[in-house]
Amino acid sequence: MSICSMKKRHPLQWLFFMIGISVMSFGIVLMIKADLGSAPWDVLHIGLFEHFGLTIGTWSIIMGFFVLGSASLLTKSLPQTGAFLNMLLVGIFIDMYLLIPFLQTPDSLGFQIIMLIIGIVVIGYGMGLYIAADCGIGPRDSLMIALVKMTGMKIQWIRLLMEIVVLSFGWLLGGPVFIGTIIFCLTIGHVVGLTLPHCQRLVDRVMNLHVSASESVNHRI
Repeated sequence: MSICSMKKRHPLQWLFFMIGISVMSFGIVLMIKADLGSAPWDVLHIGLFEHFGLTIGTWSIIMGFFVLGSASLLTKSLPQTGAFLNMLLVGIFIDMYLLIPFLQTPDSLGFQIIMLIIGIVVIGYGMGLYIAADCGIGPRDSLMIALVKMTGMKIQWIRLLMEIVVLSFGWLLGGPVFIGTIIFCLTIGHVVGLTLPHCQRLVDRVMNLHVSASESVNHRI
């Protein structure tokens, strides 16, 4: 059993969780700036931004609140702290990164593709870090699990239906659906499958080193 599977979360776990959310949000912004199509939920957030104003990050928070609230109603339980922080921080980080002046859409298609690919990989590592920290799943995964329990359907079908519905609404609102959207949908599962073991080993190694150091100090005392 990994140290991060214990119920009581250590501050280092929360640190990895925060870093993971920050990294994932940066990857989302790289995809947006690549301008070749965004992930389904970001297509929706951008579409809402284009029609109703506010900011992309604000819409990420608003939709996250709605999704998390729906999951809580279905499960009749309060959301985990990690899910709430995920909802809030992703939106804040997205808006922060979008303000970086030198982060602009490349002039050539080749560099746009490179930015898109880097964005997907960065998202994968961000997801790997925050999942490995074991501080709670995000709003969308919370709703997915709630729907699986309620309907009895397989998790992959529930996730697919959620993505199709969200992408459809985002597309109708004028969100950026293009080749990048397809590439993301086809590759993100494989990317996270590769990044998560690396991130889990990193988190466990740091936690083990911390425990060893603490035991050494206590032994000396």
